[in-house]
Amino acid sequence: MNLNFDLSVIARLAALGPDETVHITLSVDEPAGAAHEGASKAGRAVAPQGPLAELLLKGLLEAGDTLSFQQRRAGREAAATVTADGRLIVEGQAAPFTSPSKAAAAVTGTSSNGWVLWRTADGRTLDALRQQIQQD
Repeated sequence: MNLNFDLSVIARLAALGPDETVHITLSVDEPAGAAHEGASKAGRAVAPQGPLAELLLKGLLEAGDTLSFQQRRAGREAAATVTADGRLIVEGQAAPFTSPSKAAAAVTGTSSNGWVLWRTADGRTLDALRQQIQQD
Protein backbone atom coordinates (compact mmCIF):
# COMPACT_ATOMS: atom_id res chain seq x y z
CA MET A 1 0.00 0.00 0.00
CA ASN A 2 1.31 3.45 -0.88
CA LEU A 3 0.38 6.65 0.89
CA ASN A 4 0.62 9.86 -1.10
CA PHE A 5 0.33 13.28 0.51
CA ASP A 6 -0.09 16.64 -1.13
CA LEU A 7 3.07 18.75 -0.70
CA SER A 8 1.07 21.47 1.09
CA VAL A 9 0.14 18.90 3.76
CA ILE A 10 3.79 17.94 4.25
CA ALA A 11 4.77 21.63 4.51
CA ARG A 12 2.06 22.27 7.11
CA LEU A 13 3.12 19.27 9.17
CA ALA A 14 6.76 20.36 9.02
CA ALA A 15 5.79 23.83 10.29
CA LEU A 16 4.02 22.50 13.41
CA GLY A 17 5.66 22.91 16.76
CA PRO A 18 6.69 19.90 18.88
CA ASP A 19 3.66 20.27 21.21
CA GLU A 20 1.01 20.39 18.50
CA THR A 21 -1.23 17.42 17.77
CA VAL A 22 -1.88 16.18 14.26
CA HIS A 23 -5.02 14.21 13.37
CA ILE A 24 -4.97 12.25 10.14
CA THR A 25 -8.03 10.52 8.73
CA LEU A 26 -7.40 7.83 6.14
CA SER A 27 -9.98 6.23 3.91
CA VAL A 28 -9.47 3.08 1.95
CA ASP A 29 -10.73 3.03 -1.63
CA GLU A 30 -11.89 -0.34 -2.84
CA PRO A 31 -9.93 -1.50 -5.86
CA ALA A 32 -11.81 -1.43 -9.14
CA GLY A 33 -13.68 -4.66 -9.71
CA ALA A 34 -13.57 -5.82 -6.08
CA ALA A 35 -16.69 -7.62 -4.92
CA HIS A 36 -18.61 -5.80 -2.18
CA GLU A 37 -19.70 -8.96 -0.39
CA GLY A 38 -16.16 -10.26 -0.08
CA ALA A 39 -14.58 -6.95 0.94
CA SER A 40 -12.15 -7.09 3.83
CA LYS A 41 -13.02 -5.55 7.17
CA ALA A 42 -10.62 -2.68 6.49
CA GLY A 43 -12.46 -1.80 3.28
CA ARG A 44 -15.96 -1.68 4.78
CA ALA A 45 -17.71 1.58 5.42
CA VAL A 46 -17.92 2.67 9.05
CA ALA A 47 -21.47 2.98 10.39
CA PRO A 48 -21.99 6.30 12.14
CA GLN A 49 -23.07 6.17 15.77
CA GLY A 50 -23.98 8.66 18.46
CA PRO A 51 -25.76 11.99 18.23
CA LEU A 52 -24.50 12.91 14.74
CA ALA A 53 -25.36 9.53 13.17
CA GLU A 54 -28.75 10.59 11.81
CA LEU A 55 -27.32 13.74 10.22
CA LEU A 56 -24.67 11.63 8.49
CA LEU A 57 -27.12 8.95 7.38
CA LYS A 58 -29.49 11.57 5.93
CA GLY A 59 -26.63 13.24 4.05
CA LEU A 60 -26.86 16.55 5.92
CA LEU A 61 -23.29 16.03 7.15
CA GLU A 62 -20.48 14.10 5.50
CA ALA A 63 -17.24 12.67 6.82
CA GLY A 64 -14.59 15.34 6.40
CA ASP A 65 -16.97 18.29 6.76
CA THR A 66 -15.53 21.13 8.80
CA LEU A 67 -17.66 22.70 11.52
CA SER A 68 -16.79 25.93 13.26
CA PHE A 69 -17.98 28.17 16.03
CA GLN A 70 -17.19 31.65 17.21
CA GLN A 71 -17.87 33.34 20.50
CA ARG A 72 -16.66 36.82 19.65
CA ARG A 73 -17.32 38.37 23.05
CA ALA A 74 -15.32 35.62 24.77
CA GLY A 75 -12.66 35.67 22.06
CA ARG A 76 -13.12 31.99 21.28
CA GLU A 77 -13.25 30.21 17.97
CA ALA A 78 -12.75 26.62 16.99
CA ALA A 79 -12.92 24.21 14.08
CA ALA A 80 -13.82 20.54 14.11
CA THR A 81 -13.86 17.80 11.49
CA VAL A 82 -16.70 15.29 11.26
CA THR A 83 -15.55 11.66 11.13
CA ALA A 84 -17.28 8.82 9.30
CA ASP A 85 -18.22 7.21 12.61
CA GLY A 86 -19.99 10.36 13.86
CA ARG A 87 -17.35 11.91 16.11
CA LEU A 88 -15.78 15.37 16.02
CA ILE A 89 -12.05 16.00 15.90
CA VAL A 90 -11.46 19.47 17.34
CA GLU A 91 -8.31 21.34 16.38
CA GLY A 92 -5.91 21.39 19.30
CA GLN A 93 -7.59 18.52 21.17
CA ALA A 94 -5.95 15.13 21.52
CA ALA A 95 -9.01 12.87 21.25
CA PRO A 96 -12.21 12.92 19.17
CA PHE A 97 -15.52 13.73 20.84
CA THR A 98 -18.72 11.68 20.66
CA SER A 99 -21.09 14.65 20.88
CA PRO A 100 -21.19 18.27 19.69
CA SER A 101 -21.69 19.51 23.25
CA LYS A 102 -18.67 17.64 24.61
CA ALA A 103 -16.59 19.04 21.75
CA ALA A 104 -17.79 22.58 22.46
CA ALA A 105 -17.18 22.19 26.21
CA ALA A 106 -13.59 21.16 25.49
CA VAL A 107 -13.06 24.51 23.77
CA THR A 108 -15.06 26.76 26.10
CA GLY A 109 -14.06 25.10 29.37
CA THR A 110 -17.69 25.11 30.50
CA SER A 111 -20.84 23.13 29.80
CA SER A 112 -21.97 24.22 26.33
CA ASN A 113 -24.77 23.42 23.91
CA GLY A 114 -22.77 22.29 20.91
CA TRP A 115 -25.93 21.86 18.83
CA VAL A 116 -26.31 25.64 18.62
CA LEU A 117 -22.60 26.56 18.69
CA TRP A 118 -21.20 24.40 15.87
CA ARG A 119 -21.99 25.62 12.36
CA THR A 120 -21.56 24.12 8.94
CA ALA A 121 -19.64 25.89 6.18
CA ASP A 122 -22.89 27.52 5.00
CA GLY A 123 -23.63 28.86 8.51
CA ARG A 124 -26.36 26.43 9.61
CA THR A 125 -26.22 25.13 13.17
CA LEU A 126 -26.32 21.43 13.93
CA ASP A 127 -29.62 22.13 15.67
CA ALA A 128 -31.03 23.55 12.41
CA LEU A 129 -29.96 20.38 10.60
CA ARG A 130 -31.61 18.26 13.29
CA GLN A 131 -34.83 20.29 12.96
CA GLN A 132 -34.72 19.81 9.19
CA ILE A 133 -34.84 16.04 9.71
CA GLN A 134 -37.84 16.39 12.03
CA GLN A 135 -39.70 18.47 9.43
CA ASP A 136 -39.11 15.98 6.59
